[in-house]
Amino acid sequence: MNLILDAGNSYVKIAVFHLDDLVFKCSESYEDFYNSFLKIIQNYSKIEFGILSSVGAFSKMDIDKIKLNVNLIELTNCIKLPYSNLYKTPKTLGKDRLALISASMINYSNKNVLVIDAGTCITFDFKNNENQYLGGAISPGLNLRYKALNNYTNGLPLLEKSTEPINFVGNTTNTCMHSGVINGVVQEIDGVIAQYNTENEDLTVILTGGDAKFLSLKLKSSIFANSNFLLEGLNYLLNYNRKE
Repeated sequence: MNLILDAGNSYVKIAVFHLDDLVFKCSESYEDFYNSFLKIIQNYSKIEFGILSSVGAFSKMDIDKIKLNVNLIELTNCIKLPYSNLYKTPKTLGKDRLALISASMINYSNKNVLVIDAGTCITFDFKNNENQYLGGAISPGLNLRYKALNNYTNGLPLLEKSTEPINFVGNTTNTCMHSGVINGVVQEIDGVIAQYNTENEDLTVILTGGDAKFLSLKLKSSIFANSNFLLEGLNYLLNYNRKE
């Protein structure tokens, strides 16, 4: 069994895989992480190896405590990848993007794949049918756009994304903001997909991230929504580096 740790800015996502099957996942605050980690290690006694993707919130002491309980691989830009990385500044490439393209290798090796991760930022990452990662784009996510409208204006309120149907033409300040943010993101994503489709035959599009389910219902483009795609990519990377 494999232990997957995805440490973000505020929370740590914890997952357990048996081979390629996700058997457990949860999200914990940093304050509660270690106790939950120990319970998971006890409950899944067959865990042997783990991988950690961290934005830096874990100290060296924290990582050393994890290593006392599991054979841990830390995801860095030097990790061995199952594809060719043609990004011109690989040291600046986000670890999550490394893992997302790794996940695309599981079922879409030798295929053109666009992975869209809709979270704090919206990232677009493209792998071609020669298994070469070429890069993509980074754009503000839904919540970031709402916060920017509030932070950088004097009169606009701080809103959360609306689960109600959004008219293209808003008739109040709030509905205008919802239209601008939500319809803007949807049309941006549909437009990016359309552009990739014109340049790449048989393109597969994967949508993941915290806002994937919300956006998938609004997009016109044909996509595969998978909220566990990043975790699957980290598990794949762990197995790939164990073999090496």
